[in-house]
Amino acid sequence: MNYPILATARGQLDRLAPWLAPLGLRVLLAWEYFESGLEKLHGQNWFADLQQAFPFPFDHLPAALNWQLATWFELLGAACLLVGFGTRFAAASLLVLTVVATHAVHWPMEWHSLGDLAMGYAISDQGFGNFKLPVLFMAMLLPLLFAGAGRLSVDALLARHGAGGGTWAGAGPRCR
Repeated sequence: MNYPILATARGQLDRLAPWLAPLGLRVLLAWEYFESGLEKLHGQNWFADLQQAFPFPFDHLPAALNWQLATWFELLGAACLLVGFGTRFAAASLLVLTVVATHAVHWPMEWHSLGDLAMGYAISDQGFGNFKLPVLFMAMLLPLLFAGAGRLSVDALLARHGAGGGTWAGAGPRCR
């Protein structure tokens, strides 16, 4: 069976994918990380209360430095994701930041069964971990890390004009 309308629709989606799919991820992630960074920028440093929960080497850094690093990586990383500039570096940085945050804040402190752990895969303030959103954010950062920013980005513009630098700054293989 051959359905020309489906073939046409698939062709259109294939043409739009390098433009819109990464853009959607970038905009959503930029919003979330920027909002989190603004909360830290205008809020009180609560990292001292859980400094011992940070993984190595962040547990050896002063809480104030960890707070500043998290704040500025979220704010600047969000700006880079939004415009698609240095997207792979921004995605890698935010991925590390999110792994650290999940380990220190969102992962359940105690769990004795998979049922206990599954309770943390929720959006809740009930002390069960609340790691659903960080896991989703990490999954959303991976395509940007591996494939780049997409065609609608500063990275792609730089790559098209021969100023793309290395693969860390590049927009990905489809953008040339």
